[in-house]
Amino acid sequence: MYRKRKQAVEQLQICKRTSLECVEKYLWNTIEIFSGYTFTTVKGLRFRYTVNGNEIQINRKKKSITRSSVKVALKVTLEKNGNISGPKKLEAFGSSYLYPMFLRFGLINTERKWKGYLPDMDNI
Repeated sequence: MYRKRKQAVEQLQICKRTSLECVEKYLWNTIEIFSGYTFTTVKGLRFRYTVNGNEIQINRKKKSITRSSVKVALKVTLEKNGNISGPKKLEAFGSSYLYPMFLRFGLINTERKWKGYLPDMDNI
């Protein structure tokens, strides 16, 4: 699983330099591969998720995040060249969960590194 996740993040980084369609495709693929991985929100809450079709079901909430919400957050992230200072800047439903995911996938650049956000690749 470690190798799959590492490869997915690397492919996403390569794709980020080409086209939006490529990034959208590989982002969803990366989201699927990281299903079950433990992330941490800005407030320090740990969460995991599962992917059901075109929805991300977060274990901490009843509502799911749709693929279209992910696309909205991705578009904002790419427009700002990854310079997103916090979850609210993503301007999408579920941004408090998408933000740490995007940060882990290397889509967001930030000088602030919270505990649990950027683990060593060995801990994937």
